[in-house]
Amino acid sequence: MSVHPAVLTLAAALGLRAKTVTIDSVVARYLERMGLFSILNLPSQFHISERDASGRFVPLTIIKNQDEQSRFITEVVPMLHLEPENADPIQYVLGELVRNVLEHSGPSRGAIVAAQYYANKHMIRSGICDTGLGIRKTIEPSWPQRARTDLEAIKWALVPGVSGTTTREGGTDTNAGAGLFIVKSMSFLSRNYFLVYSGSGEYKLLKRRPDVKTARLHADPDEDRHSERNDAPYFQGTLVAMDIALDQTKEFASLLAAIRQVYSEAIKERRKARYKRPQFI
Repeated sequence: MSVHPAVLTLAAALGLRAKTVTIDSVVARYLERMGLFSILNLPSQFHISERDASGRFVPLTIIKNQDEQSRFITEVVPMLHLEPENADPIQYVLGELVRNVLEHSGPSRGAIVAAQYYANKHMIRSGICDTGLGIRKTIEPSWPQRARTDLEAIKWALVPGVSGTTTREGGTDTNAGAGLFIVKSMSFLSRNYFLVYSGSGEYKLLKRRPDVKTARLHADPDEDRHSERNDAPYFQGTLVAMDIALDQTKEFASLLAAIRQVYSEAIKERRKARYKRPQFI
């Protein structure tokens, strides 16, 4: 059996804050191999003959700094089964995903990551989770009018050029506010799973219809086919789930170019809207 890596990371994040943890014996062997017992410091009665995980999965791992982030990306590379020029965009996107969650988690907690390769679908499924500040508390200081609810904060964080570190359109030199937008765009292109869950808010991208041949990126997440809710069980932290179809890597390079264009246009439009506002002296 297998469990989506995002579910594993969420279970680990919740387990780290729980006083007691009970794991069903039916799934215990799988969860132990994926590193849940190790992260939660749980004793195990199993003796598993471990095969090399390289190229198959990355078990649950806690990332707290850039070196650990780089090590995670390095472990993901064999799972891609791709030439370097086709693997580069995916490495970049995964790096952005980790960096973005680290920003929301705060400096001490870090991010919990996991990834698995599914050969029958030629796909990587990944999950990144933390038990830190959450998106709303990260966005709210700079954008209070855009973060009145958890769902509103999630959708605003998906807009290109929005960073919780500044009110400046386009972010800063070290944080351009494009991480979640890039991840969502890649999932949209490959018609795959993408979800953001934080606080009581949840935003899930729905698959692009097969009859829609031309993939058009939207700066506004409300323009994408999606489901949303603002009454999810409250989770103090952020979870991002993403599937990457590896048979569309040729399109990913052109996607990054399209993202740059949409990003630039979105920033220009918001700056124009800001300057057009009436100012009263």
